[in-house]
Amino acid sequence: MMSILKLFIAGILCCLLLPAAAQQKNKYVKIETAQGYCIVKLYNETPVHRDNFIKLIKAHYFDATTFNRILKGFVIQGGDPDSLYDKSKILKPEQKWIQPEFNTALFHKRGALAMGRDDNKAKASFTTQIYLVDGKAYTNEQLDKIEKKLGLHFTEAQRETYRTIGGTLFLDQNYTVFGEIVKGMDFIDKVTAVKVNKDGNPDKEVGMRITVLTDRKVAKELKGM
Repeated sequence: MMSILKLFIAGILCCLLLPAAAQQKNKYVKIETAQGYCIVKLYNETPVHRDNFIKLIKAHYFDATTFNRILKGFVIQGGDPDSLYDKSKILKPEQKWIQPEFNTALFHKRGALAMGRDDNKAKASFTTQIYLVDGKAYTNEQLDKIEKKLGLHFTEAQRETYRTIGGTLFLDQNYTVFGEIVKGMDFIDKVTAVKVNKDGNPDKEVGMRITVLTDRKVAKELKGM
């Protein structure tokens, strides 16, 4: 009888501890250009976008593309198959779509990583096009007006973020955010400082290199933060 009781208690404890033990570690990536680099944490709350991104990184897809649309105060966009500059590295992939993974807790603050898309009704993301948010800061009055106009609701924490570090809040719940810069926020300033034309296309190609970091490299990069 005692053995059965012990097994029962062990089973209960196992069930209670399983969710915590099963929590997946966040993946981190390093985005580099000639202007500098940043470290980005990928969200586990958006697993389809995260895994698609990692798959393309490991295939070295992004290493053959550029940040081809740089709009200061808005976004830095890249990964467009049409921006491939070194076709010896990878064949041009067929453009596909991913269903959106909207999460009200994941929003377009400055430094957010998100997926681009075309004007499809489902708001599905392109599999290849990414952007980092630059954006701008907003006042409380502006936030109130945007909430009313777009039917959004910002938590107090989100309002504080949009008031202080800024972002591109009108993109919230329209484009999937799946990561954020955790080191090297000045990367955005460095890239947006390059000379561009009226459409945001840089005069000189801004090639990128993206790598998935090992746990050891993550610890080294984030040490002391």
